[in-house]
Parts: sequence; structure tokens; C-alpha cells
Amino acid sequence: MSLTAFGLIILAGLIHAGWNIAAKRAGGDSRFAFFSSMLNMLVWAPLGWWLGRDVVPLWGVREWTFVALSGLLHVLYYVVLLRGYRKADLTVVYPLARGTGPLLSSLVAILFLGEHLSALGALGIAGVVGGVFLIAGGPGLLRAAKEPLARKRVHKGMLYGVLTGVFIASYTVVDGYAVKVMLLSPILLDYMGNFVRVVLLSPVALRKPRELLPLWKAQWKYALLVAMVSPIAYVLVLYAMQHAPMSHVAPAREVSMLFAALIGGHLLKEGDRKARILGAVLIAAGVTALALG
Repeated sequence: MSLTAFGLIILAGLIHAGWNIAAKRAGGDSRFAFFSSMLNMLVWAPLGWWLGRDVVPLWGVREWTFVALSGLLHVLYYVVLLRGYRKADLTVVYPLARGTGPLLSSLVAILFLGEHLSALGALGIAGVVGGVFLIAGGPGLLRAAKEPLARKRVHKGMLYGVLTGVFIASYTVVDGYAVKVMLLSPILLDYMGNFVRVVLLSPVALRKPRELLPLWKAQWKYALLVAMVSPIAYVLVLYAMQHAPMSHVAPAREVSMLFAALIGGHLLKEGDRKARILGAVLIAAGVTALALG
């Protein structure tokens, strides 16, 4: 991997962790996703128009199909992620979500595509499993077995984390193919896909119109922050995919888990911070080993 791609991934990881902290603090649901998508559409409109005015009219069915599929997968990912943040700790949901995608990709390749697992790959799986255990509470899981409420919260965090990871793996493959093979602009892919997200989220957001204004007043600052920085993080990753193999970029971007475990544990006062940071390190090392193995 080139230094350029690696630098893009590191910067993207820091930004990505930051906007996830904001989303967690907002405590929003699909309506928060709607707010941030609407603001995204407005904030980045000048750049979207400038880059797309001569390109987008030339797109055919194939290009629009990938844009629509990307938008749908991102909506599912975002809605499930936000629900997980409302039901469990960020330092459980977020690292599990970020670690599951590369792990699933490797397992699918082994089971269905005839690929073989090297010793390094096996160590990678062991690292991911160990990291999952630590992030989910580590020894605290044993204590939680005697506390129904704590056990339930941990289990919900694991469920939403893994489900979010499934959608991460899905949109990573779709978007990676679009920018590497079809040579679509990363910025335009993300921006035009955001229109799909707005359309899909509108019926849910407008279902109870009387609740929108109070939610907007409480969440607009967080939604604006997410709208401003989240596209930057993901576009940086897409550009990195154009300069390095997808199998290297996908695991490498899990460096965001380190930032989330550190920042989330400090700002959100979630427990077992040291164990969760160690778990994040193990998952990052594990998914990297899977990519190399």
C-alpha cells in the first residue's frame, strides 16, 4: 500500500470515529439519518454540481444501478447503526461493526470461492475473536451473566454491531467496484447516492410530522456535523481504493476503531476502556492479518 493511500485511510479513520461520536451523542433514529442526509445534500451541492454537470448526464443504466444500490445499502447501514447506538454502548457496537466486514469477506472467500486460509489468516481470525471478547466486556461478560440488564445490553450491542458489519461489507464491495472498475468519481458516487438516501428516508421521517420540529431543534447541530464530515471520511477511503487493493484498504480503515475506543471511552464514560482499547487493537491487527494472509 502506498503512503498516499495509507495517509488517506488514517485521516479518514479519525474523521469517521469523530462523526460516530456525534451520532451517538445525538441519540437519533432514522429521522436523524434523514436530517443529516438532507443537510449533506445542501452543504455539498456546489461541489456536486461542479463535478457532475458534465459527467452525470452521460451515466447510463449501469451507473445509476450502482448509485441506487449504494444508497440503499448505506441507508440500511446507517439506520441499523443508529439503532444500535440507542440500545447499547458505542464501544461495543462500533468496533464490532468495523471488524465484521473484513472478517465476513474472508470467510465467504474460504467457504465459497475456494480460497485457502494461511497460518497468518488463522491468527487474524483468532485476533478478531479475542478482540470481540474484550470489546464486548471481556471478563465483564462473566459478571454480566449475573446481571440481566447488563447482559441484555451487551448482547444487543453485539447483535447490532455484527448486523451493521454485514451492511458495511456489502456497500464496500459495491462502492469499491464502482470506483475501481467502473471508474466513477468517488465524490459523485457518494453525493448522488445521498439523494437515494433522502428519498428512502423521507416516508419514515415524515410519518409523524409533529415530532420533527422538536427533534430538529435537539439534533440539528449533530446532524450538521455529520453532514459536513462523514462524506469526507468515506470519499477519502474511496480514493484510497483507487490507489491500493480493496483487500488492503478495507482492513486498514479499521484503524478508526482505535480512535473510537479511545475517544468514546473518554467522552461517553463507557466502562472497561482499557480492555476495549486492547480489543480494538486486536481486531485491527486481526483483520490486517486476514488481508495479508
